Amino acid sequence: MSAHTSSYEPKTGVTRWLDSRLPILRLAHDSFVDYPTPRNLNYWWTFGAILSFMLGMQIVTGIVLAMHYVPNTTLAFASVEHIMRDVNYGWLVRYLHANGASMFFIAVYIHMLRGLYYGSYKAPREVLWILGCVIYLLMMATGFLGYALVWGQMSFHGAVVITNLFGALPLVGESIRTWLWGGFSVDNATLNRFFSLHYLLPFMIAGVVILHIWALHVTGQNNPIGVEPKSKADTVNFTPYATVKDGFGVALFAVMFGFFVFYMPNALGHPDNYIPANPLVTPKHIVPEWYYLPFYAILRAVPNKLMGVLAMFGSIGVLFVLPWLDTSKVRSMRFRPQAQIFFVLFLLNALLLGFCGANPPDEFLFRVGAEGPGLTWVWASRIGLAYWFGYFLLVMPFLPLFEKTRPVPDTISSPVLSGAATAEKA
Repeated sequence: MSAHTSSYEPKTGVTRWLDSRLPILRLAHDSFVDYPTPRNLNYWWTFGAILSFMLGMQIVTGIVLAMHYVPNTTLAFASVEHIMRDVNYGWLVRYLHANGASMFFIAVYIHMLRGLYYGSYKAPREVLWILGCVIYLLMMATGFLGYALVWGQMSFHGAVVITNLFGALPLVGESIRTWLWGGFSVDNATLNRFFSLHYLLPFMIAGVVILHIWALHVTGQNNPIGVEPKSKADTVNFTPYATVKDGFGVALFAVMFGFFVFYMPNALGHPDNYIPANPLVTPKHIVPEWYYLPFYAILRAVPNKLMGVLAMFGSIGVLFVLPWLDTSKVRSMRFRPQAQIFFVLFLLNALLLGFCGANPPDEFLFRVGAEGPGLTWVWASRIGLAYWFGYFLLVMPFLPLFEKTRPVPDTISSPVLSGAATAEKA
């Protein structure tokens, strides 16, 4: 349904002249006004617009912050405090940017889980999903680099831990670590590299987002029942139906975002980052930002450093091959009750890994008595690691061979219209 005839008609001489030379207005009209959209989309589909809003917010606030930030190890922490105290509305810009990173990851995790539940990664949307995974990787890199720029205790020692992980890679590890450091330790050259990359990567993300949207308009949007549109009755125009719904979703998300910015600006950060970086004093428990905690737990779950690094990167890399791991012919889990159970367990497992990453590995998750046996956080991480890979490498390929699925509607419009008819009779 993505290949539709353009209905754009220039109204004035200027628009006709522009349309014959650079049909950008026609492109905008066909992409965001007359674009056919499945009529049964729910509010889980508003997170694409929310992510676009957050990306714009991060780029704009990041540019303003870069005007005042000093990428120097002796001045970086003070420059952040200068932004907070002396720059007009600097506190607001800084809190928007810092909390915006967390909001960005909240939205992207919901967006990815929605795609996982409704099978948005399946043919013909494999490239669309892979581009989304590329965006996610770039976001993770950008978030880590930005967190280090504060040059507080947690960000500095977190940068030391993460950059040292690359040294575990065979052959190229030492070269990558030396390049990141710009020397033989995390120092001024490292901070300059991080600042340059942190400023550059959001524009790379924006470029991949354009490709992501392009791929979406080629294949068309998935929908809650996973059935491709077969007629005009299955779709509505993007504007006003989807734009109004997207606008409402963005507004609600902005309210939550504003609540954190104005009432809980430091709730998602770490208090040690308000202490200037000191290489001679190591925090008792080094933890990354909350959105990295599940992968940090996977890293610590493996005793061998190299295998831990490979497990951490593999837990993300498995997402790239997900379209070929899932063998089910039914796209949406709405019609797969057994798959829903494993999906809920996957969500709970991800939360467990997050708690594991936030706690010291040798402490106990629970214990029988004061000195009795119990389950430490590192062993809980190993259980979570096993289920993470088991879900993608065992459940996804083999569950479809045994599961019993519910009947899938023939068209999008049939359940929608039948529901409306039932409501009218009632």
